[in-house]
Amino acid sequence: MYSSPSQFDGNAAFSGGGFMPSQATQGTDPSLVTSKNRDAQSLLPLTVKQIHDALQSSDDKANLIIDGVDVNNVLQVTLIGRVCNKAGRVTDVTFVLDDGTGKIECNKWFHEAADTNEAEAILDGMYARLHGHLKNFQGKRTLNIFHFRPVTDFNEVASHFIDCIHVHLHNSRIRSSVLNQQHVMNSTPITPAMGYQAQVVPPANDFSDQHVNGQKSAENMILDFLHLPANRSRNEGVHRDLIAQHLQISLEKLMLAIKSLIDEGAVYETIADHYKSIING
Repeated sequence: MYSSPSQFDGNAAFSGGGFMPSQATQGTDPSLVTSKNRDAQSLLPLTVKQIHDALQSSDDKANLIIDGVDVNNVLQVTLIGRVCNKAGRVTDVTFVLDDGTGKIECNKWFHEAADTNEAEAILDGMYARLHGHLKNFQGKRTLNIFHFRPVTDFNEVASHFIDCIHVHLHNSRIRSSVLNQQHVMNSTPITPAMGYQAQVVPPANDFSDQHVNGQKSAENMILDFLHLPANRSRNEGVHRDLIAQHLQISLEKLMLAIKSLIDEGAVYETIADHYKSIING
């Protein structure tokens, strides 16, 4: 999908997204936020399925909780998908966004001429990047759009989904860790909405302590092999047969280990039976 390694920069992809706790704990009054400084808020990359699967907070049924983060308080969300059923009016435009995981209704109100021009650039069948705020009314979840634009480089679509996976895994692990600490300490509950951190431990470290009979686990050996310079430069990834031959393990054992790495978000499949590490993608 990527024509050269330079086209996808993991740091660049993740630097603009994710819930930054330092921004959420400064006591900013959401009512003071205007359309002019919305771009300065934190961005949470999401898929439509995550929105539909979101939990409702116990204290406010209108608020949605995703991976321990209350997305209605201070966050903008960002999605990418295909525009369907666009309907334009004098005051606003509505359409359905389909990102492959589900569909969600979207609405953009026109406040100035630039908003109208922005909407005219989006047509049915086009892929678009949306920034907005989630609404939850009587169980129906919609997106109120602040800004949207056409997607011109389809590497951005893949980058967005990788960003979603990365932030989801991190926030899920943070929440799980906090809940475990609460159980062990048996003390005052800690709010688990810590969110995405700017500095993230690479997925490879999840397997750094896994050893069998004093030897590295299959997962660790696979990651070490994928991180070799010659393999990092392979845009299509490394074929499973080559990995198995190099590590001298059976294909069955290899695929079990690769499935574990994929489930942890450390490795992904590029084309059929070719794999890359997410930190050298």
